Amino acid sequence: MTHLQTGLSPETIEKARLELNENPDVLHQDIQQVRDMIITRPDIGFLRTDDAFILRFLRARKFHQTDAFRLLAQYFQYRQLNLDMFKNFKADDPGIKRALIDGFPGVLEKRDHYGRKILLLFAANWDQSRFEPRISQSYCTDLFHPFILDLWLPGNNIYILTHMLLPNLPATLGNSFTDILRAILLSLEVLIEDQELQINGFILIIDWSNFSFKQASKLTPSILKLAIEGLQDSFPARFGGVHFVNQPWYIHALYTLIKPFLKDKTRKRIFLHGNNLNSLHQLIHPECLPSEFGGTLPPYDMGTWARTLLGPDYSDENEYTHTSYNAMHVKHSSSNLERGCSPKHMTRSQSVVEPGTLKHEELGESENTQLLLALD
Repeated sequence: MTHLQTGLSPETIEKARLELNENPDVLHQDIQQVRDMIITRPDIGFLRTDDAFILRFLRARKFHQTDAFRLLAQYFQYRQLNLDMFKNFKADDPGIKRALIDGFPGVLEKRDHYGRKILLLFAANWDQSRFEPRISQSYCTDLFHPFILDLWLPGNNIYILTHMLLPNLPATLGNSFTDILRAILLSLEVLIEDQELQINGFILIIDWSNFSFKQASKLTPSILKLAIEGLQDSFPARFGGVHFVNQPWYIHALYTLIKPFLKDKTRKRIFLHGNNLNSLHQLIHPECLPSEFGGTLPPYDMGTWARTLLGPDYSDENEYTHTSYNAMHVKHSSSNLERGCSPKHMTRSQSVVEPGTLKHEELGESENTQLLLALD
């Protein structure tokens, strides 16, 4: 075992060997081979290239060096192409903080029976009315002409005219969804520091209860493309499954639209359960789930993960000004989460789904260790 595997249990090291082709005897050579490829992409700024950082990309691609390098390049390229998303990329950024307080994402303390971290998204918590309407510069230039880049200044005639003529463009509310995506990516950055999760991976459950057709209409192709590129193509995490629960017909239709843009492996890991808890429980044991999903755990407290990132003085009713976490805090975030779970925090940030909402049918027989979070 090398120092890069310090802290891993013998079982996890063996799992990495069997499932990911991780060999401690050649670990440094594997990492160096990926690092040597960086010279082939002078168009990309690789802002972090230490051993521990590159290792997570190798694990995400089962130690295929070329695939790992491609993922590493896409990670930084995504950040270069979406600079606005990664400015002030920390938990106390106002947009990210709002999303975290609304439970985007939820992070369960208990892992599943494969050691995977379970993330929750309660879609109906996307409160679009609370975000300031704003048309992005990029949307306007795509719609009209690139020369508008030189004219787009808040307060001038082009800016005012655009807002007068196009007051309800999808991009207006896209900014709120972007903050949700930023909060999810930030949370993944924190969680992926845990080597166990680099190997075991994640599970995502999306509950579509009470998600209206009006809300769904704001999930435009450009917004969904941004999310797919950020999560599927540009982040070094292993997703063992994405589970849709209580999805209405229009979410089925939306999934049909985005399906061609998903990789074959991703499509095979998306499960549409509807209101059938049995099919969910066959893949994720009830003892790992909160009561909203027919599990044995208490209802999920939406503020749990926000308190972990924002600090002990977090409040979902008042503006919070605590300095955001730093790299030292990140290393202990998982253990802090367990201490931060408390039933007394059950105010506005409680789940919108009441326990027992889902139908329960009878079971059948069947070197530089600093986090790279911002580019500014």
